[in-house]
Amino acid sequence: MRIRPAEAAELPLLQDIERAAGEPFRDLGMAEIADDEPPALDLLEGYRRAGRAWVSVDGDGPPLAYLIHDTVDGAAHVEQISVHPAAAHRRLGSGLIDHLASRAASDGLAALTLTTFAEVPWNAPYYTRLGFRTLGESELTEGLREIRRTEKEHGLDRWPRVCMRREL
Repeated sequence: MRIRPAEAAELPLLQDIERAAGEPFRDLGMAEIADDEPPALDLLEGYRRAGRAWVSVDGDGPPLAYLIHDTVDGAAHVEQISVHPAAAHRRLGSGLIDHLASRAASDGLAALTLTTFAEVPWNAPYYTRLGFRTLGESELTEGLREIRRTEKEHGLDRWPRVCMRREL
């Protein structure tokens, strides 16, 4: 597998990955998550132009997974990471996370952060295995608090969510 910057022509494929990756949530009684629309093309293009959209590919094939990120309070914040279910269990997600960690460290950032569902097996438990830890309320930065407020406004707090951090 190879990780490289996303290309403009691939952005609709990233939306397809997102839709496919959402389907397993349906089996957990989280149909609203499964039915949620993927990031809009203009949003993805903004990440791509800024050099903050990465894909995992097999040779010259189409993207099988992607990651978009921001910088939040001195940390590289994983805004979204999705792996197509047909490519699951091939370490694509962890490869993208490690790629971001390497880039963030070389940019002088202190950590990776993300928000995720606490009880979904491929969310918080998975990230814990990748070296992330759940942050307590008192550890949240203002930027993470703002992200959580926005998530709450979008109804994501219907299921338990957490902020996580991995030191670099």
